[in-house]
Amino acid sequence: MSNEFKRPIRVLVAKVGLDGHDRGARIIATSLRDAGMEVIYTGLRQTPEMVVNTALQEDVDAIGVSILSGAHMTVFPRIINLMKEKGMDDVLVTGGGIIPESDMTELKGLGVGELFPPGTTTAEIVKYITNWVHEHRNF
Repeated sequence: MSNEFKRPIRVLVAKVGLDGHDRGARIIATSLRDAGMEVIYTGLRQTPEMVVNTALQEDVDAIGVSILSGAHMTVFPRIINLMKEKGMDDVLVTGGGIIPESDMTELKGLGVGELFPPGTTTAEIVKYITNWVHEHRNF
């Protein structure tokens, strides 16, 4: 998918908490990079504060959180609240992992973007982020 902007879309891919399984996050990061995006991968065991601070410093367009630990109802709201405190209202927060549908609905109500379950194609994720950035960011 082509990027009509003057620079690549910048995405922070993060693993928050004690979850040590990062294969999916690495696959997503590689797919986003292959699609022409600039990807910052934080590595394992990040806190929501670390993620938001890095996103602010790197001036990202989107944050993608991979979570398999079951802490999604704590992690995503904390990231959203920190972003609001820092005035980051034009940055997408999206993610994926093992998240029940009812929790996805609640998180979306808090301001989290699309959440992707296991089995989602990388092309779907690339398309979603690209479309969201084209609609919501201006650079």
